[in-house]
Amino acid sequence: MTKAETKASSIMRWMWRDYLRHHKLIFAVAFVFMVMEGAMLGALSYVVQPMFDHIFIAGDRGAVAWIALAVAGIFLVRAFAGFGQQTLMQLAGLRVIAALQRDMVQHLMSLDSAYFQAHPPGTLIERVRGDTAAASNIWATVLVAAGRDLFGLIGLMIVALSIDVVWTLVAIAAVPVMLVPIAILQKYVRKTTHAAREGAARLSTRLDEIFHGVNTIKLNTSEDLENKRFGGVMSVFLSKEIKARVAQAAIPVMADLVAAAGFAGVLVYGGGQIIDGDKTVGEFMSFFTAMGLLFDPVRRLANVSGIWQAARASLERIQSVFEERPSILSPAQPTSLPVAPGQADVVFADLSVKYGGEAALNGLSFTAKAGETTALVGASGAGKSTVFNVLTRIVDPSDGEISVGGVSTRDLEIRELRGLFGVVTQDAPMFDDSLRDNVVLNTADVTDMRFDQALEAAHLSDFVASLPLGADTKVGPRGSALSGGQKQRVAIARALLRDAPILLLDEATSALDAASEAHVQAALDELSRNRTTLVIAHRLSTIRQADSIVVMDKGRVVDQGRHEELLERGGIYARLYELQFSEE
Repeated sequence: MTKAETKASSIMRWMWRDYLRHHKLIFAVAFVFMVMEGAMLGALSYVVQPMFDHIFIAGDRGAVAWIALAVAGIFLVRAFAGFGQQTLMQLAGLRVIAALQRDMVQHLMSLDSAYFQAHPPGTLIERVRGDTAAASNIWATVLVAAGRDLFGLIGLMIVALSIDVVWTLVAIAAVPVMLVPIAILQKYVRKTTHAAREGAARLSTRLDEIFHGVNTIKLNTSEDLENKRFGGVMSVFLSKEIKARVAQAAIPVMADLVAAAGFAGVLVYGGGQIIDGDKTVGEFMSFFTAMGLLFDPVRRLANVSGIWQAARASLERIQSVFEERPSILSPAQPTSLPVAPGQADVVFADLSVKYGGEAALNGLSFTAKAGETTALVGASGAGKSTVFNVLTRIVDPSDGEISVGGVSTRDLEIRELRGLFGVVTQDAPMFDDSLRDNVVLNTADVTDMRFDQALEAAHLSDFVASLPLGADTKVGPRGSALSGGQKQRVAIARALLRDAPILLLDEATSALDAASEAHVQAALDELSRNRTTLVIAHRLSTIRQADSIVVMDKGRVVDQGRHEELLERGGIYARLYELQFSEE
């Protein structure tokens, strides 16, 4: 078995084990219908002989009724069987696609963040939607053809052989000639289809970037440039897709060439036998009908090979996603925190983190004491956001350790660890759901009173009251219906409602006006009470009252203390504060 055949066999075993076998009863019933539908082709060609010999040649009126009933019965059975198998196969196919897409999304969400940096959203959307749709041809076409057309082919061959073996051999003599060209075309179809799917992924990525950055495009009047770039990607995709489809369409042409040679050969060889009276007109017409019907399933079966190669390329891309494994995992035997999370110190010990060879953290060490507010300050690129990512295990350090209450974060179950944090970041990510859904997210047992209190504390109540559907109003894709300040207040309400013991605030009031900031800052101060709070601060005026300020530079802690202490010592913090004060 070749490497390609081994790969194909592995893909089919995976599909059967994880998806197709769950619908084996549906497939079994559909297969019976396929056999019935295919067998009717042989039956139809068989009744052609008595139709010609008894009715058209001999003029037997008594044969008209039973032959007419036989023909009608054949078409009725074929219609019923065809409807049954198509309905069942579509049902099973849609269920398999839905399960495949659900599993892909679930698996993708389990992968490390680094995977999503290497694979843009458009590419992943194409994997989940485009590749699964392309792979659906396996059950929509391949399995149907393999069942219905294969048994139709068998039935027609039986009829043809029963009439004359030599005629049958003459008709199919050219079949071996087409095997080599078909094998070459199959390989080419798989190659070009794989390239076309990659082109489709790049096309989806470009569209995602255009729609996501449409305002930036408008403000920079770069519509023509983006249209040109999209056209270039489209041209590459179109070229690959056309090649794949032309090659796929060429495969059934081989069957037509064989049919042409076969029919001509039988007519030349069998015509003399009919003239000499060795064969009846009915026998010839029955054979001719069988061979005429036979080459139709042959064409479809030949086309199946091209469809399978195209679907296989998509399945290989789907399987490659499932083969990816996250490196950030929960321990086999997780440890429980010995103290309440809000009463636990968070200790960063000699942390090092690298992104693409560049050090984001380089031996960073400090302690965020329980129930206190610890602020992180420093120039852009100092590693402040990386501290949050390592703490929540979005990334893992290459060296060093973080502990909460004396327990390493690597020893905690990931969901339990991340449940310790309420997070408000600068970008305040939103989803295309209602404002209520964006605030609640996964928080359980949220009463209307708790929800309204969170809106009030985040200074959102008046805004929500002005919306047409109140809190049930959609916020648009990525929160596009909200202003920057409104999105940030939604994120603050989310953290308030989550009521987590440790707060992570990444410049949580940066997008607010002065009046709103005063209200929200008061809410955050109340929320921070008796909780361990870490704050990333760019505006140093917002962290003057912090219990401890950690000054970072190039991934290290270069100073630590309270606001007044750091100003007295001078250094980076004093220079940053002086610079901001002079600007204000």
